[in-house]
Amino acid sequence: MKRLGKLAVSLVATGMGLAVSGAWAADSLQDVMKARGLNQQDLLAAAKTYTPTGGRDEFMAFSSGGQSGQVIVYGIPSMRILKYIGVFTPEPWQGYGFDEESKKVLREGNIDGKEINWGDTHHPGLSETNGESDGQFLFINDKANPRIAVIDLRDFETKQIVVNPIMKSDHGGAFVTPNTDYIIETSQYPAPLGNRKFSPLEDFNDTYRGAITYWKFDRTKGLIDAKQSFSIELPPYSQDLSDAGKGPSDGWSFTNSFCSERYVGGIEKGRPPYEAGCSAKDTDYLHVINWKRAAELFKAGKTTTINGHQVIMLATAIKEGIIFVIPEPKSPHGVDVTPDGTKIVVAGKLDTHVSVYSFDKIMAAIKAGKFEGKDPYGIPVISMKDTLHTQVELGLGPLHTQFDSKPCVAYTSLYVDSQVAKWNYCEGKVLDKIAVHYNIGHLMTMEGDTTKPRGKYLVALNKLSIDRFNPVGPLHPQNHQLIDISGDKMTLLYDMPIPLGEPHYVVAIDAKKLKPAVRYKVGTNSRTDLPSPYAARAGEEKTVRKGNSVEVWGTEIRSHITPETIEAEVGDEVTIHLTNLERAEDETHGFTVSTYNVHASVEPGKTVTVKFKADKEGVYPYYCTEFCSALHLEMEGYLLVKPKGWKPSKATTASAGTTYTEADYKAEVKKITDTQAVIDSVVTYITSVNYKDFPDVVSMVDDAFDQLGKAKELKVKHEALAAKQDWQNATLWAEQVWQYQVKTADLGLRAKTFLEQHNAKKIK
Repeated sequence: MKRLGKLAVSLVATGMGLAVSGAWAADSLQDVMKARGLNQQDLLAAAKTYTPTGGRDEFMAFSSGGQSGQVIVYGIPSMRILKYIGVFTPEPWQGYGFDEESKKVLREGNIDGKEINWGDTHHPGLSETNGESDGQFLFINDKANPRIAVIDLRDFETKQIVVNPIMKSDHGGAFVTPNTDYIIETSQYPAPLGNRKFSPLEDFNDTYRGAITYWKFDRTKGLIDAKQSFSIELPPYSQDLSDAGKGPSDGWSFTNSFCSERYVGGIEKGRPPYEAGCSAKDTDYLHVINWKRAAELFKAGKTTTINGHQVIMLATAIKEGIIFVIPEPKSPHGVDVTPDGTKIVVAGKLDTHVSVYSFDKIMAAIKAGKFEGKDPYGIPVISMKDTLHTQVELGLGPLHTQFDSKPCVAYTSLYVDSQVAKWNYCEGKVLDKIAVHYNIGHLMTMEGDTTKPRGKYLVALNKLSIDRFNPVGPLHPQNHQLIDISGDKMTLLYDMPIPLGEPHYVVAIDAKKLKPAVRYKVGTNSRTDLPSPYAARAGEEKTVRKGNSVEVWGTEIRSHITPETIEAEVGDEVTIHLTNLERAEDETHGFTVSTYNVHASVEPGKTVTVKFKADKEGVYPYYCTEFCSALHLEMEGYLLVKPKGWKPSKATTASAGTTYTEADYKAEVKKITDTQAVIDSVVTYITSVNYKDFPDVVSMVDDAFDQLGKAKELKVKHEALAAKQDWQNATLWAEQVWQYQVKTADLGLRAKTFLEQHNAKKIK
């Protein structure tokens, strides 16, 4: 009881606004610089990235997680990692892949009946409206197992995984059309389309193919509509990345390629390896596709069904005039349409130049029927010379390009040189270069692949870090470097280790465009955003046994799991539905049962299900895994798995371990009175200001009164027991009243602090 009494005193002190202050050693700025070996440039870089306590970042970045199969979310300019989003891989913190709702999404990614529990995430893409990032959805591909995932940015949850039915790999995804009508995905390594039978490599030219898929996105449902999606058969080149046209080029898409030699390696058979044959020619092919006309062909039924999916065959695409190719620099990795949609930039890693194509010149050649020939599959080839706007020599290993808010300014990564080049694509001249550390792959500017880039910052996605961080063994982190591009000269600001997978590409968006929810409506299935049929409200909890199944409808709220005891027999299928009744922001609860490999993250309002077979008799504690309150450790219960047919040998009753007296009861009542005084003082403050103007505070207040309301009937109960001199139960029920008070006070004090920090105004 002494411990609880001290907590009550602490609450009183907090409620009265008791302030505790401490003193820091007063080092001067010069002292810090000297001690750490810093110069003024270091301090300037630190000031540009420093985000003070409670501050928010200007931009949010969504990075592929590479071989982790996840998405990494971080802020810019602080470079603080904020979240990992489970996508193709189970993610325990969020219960992703451990509760039934997320398992269902993860299992949408099964291929040929096999569970695929990892992915190689590569190219995230944000949804767009009129060519601008709108902050509603994020899409990302899995290169290893050709799939596209949909992430809803209202709650940063993966809602759908779609398997490509005709591809075997896809480096080129996910790229959206300007109004997110379609998500573009291209195959990488050619293979027979669909689940066709074995075909030897000797038949590569005849039976192996590439493809480009246009996934139809239903924005209302927030899901890909596979039945309204289609693909176009492509030659067996290794297709790479894509981009959709903008403005004047809207309706067209562009996809580059490598290994257009169609070389098949095989050192086992005495042939040179793949990289020798795939780099023999001077150029590869840029695919130019009229996707709007292709969509019309799909709707007109001019397709062939392959593995249940509609495909416009290459012969049809050529006949209908929707596909053309143009020679492009060797081994490109990135085809990027300029913000105004008039030019297309391609960089080839085996060419020191970056090539800028003119969309007007491409259209003029097509209209005039001016081609220099056909590729081996009959696709018209437009001359590079006839379509180029300019070529600029940037350096060794040009790879990927992004754009600035300043007209005609672009940035290209130089993989071999480990540099970023700033250049003017209108005038064709280099403006600046900066060294990065080391071997940069992609780079990213703020909304730099949209019609309205934001400028200010660039992130270099470096494959190697070598000497940049404390060594952590042979496997080094990747290095994302933040670069200031606001001036004429680029300035390196920050090194950020990425300790998860090999992040391949990143997209960034103005943080103001993101409008994530902070809670669900009570009883929501977070994967469908619909009311869950398994939701329960307070007082509606129940356990139903039917045959060999035990089904539980339960609730969680600080600091209680209802029910506290679940009974089953060996062999029973146990299903537990849990609803988080909290309304306060950030009051997440978790749930796990010892040794049963289930976990749920139950955010406010969410309903989630875990399921397992009780295959061994025993006692299994379950508890809330998310530290949620002062009594978090007491938020527990027991799963009791009995032997088949077990019966108690005698009547059993629960008993308390400690005996309580009248004095204990009176001390408990005094503690309740003192705590209520704190609550009353907080309520007086909150109601004296304009708290209703702050939605977050309104939710906290509603939650607080919901907690306090539970205490009323218990007050009657403990007073009645005290009248009977049942001090044992009277004290324990009084203690439960105080538990509700503690939760109420906690919420009230959070609300009070929020109002003070946001300068709430007194009501006159």
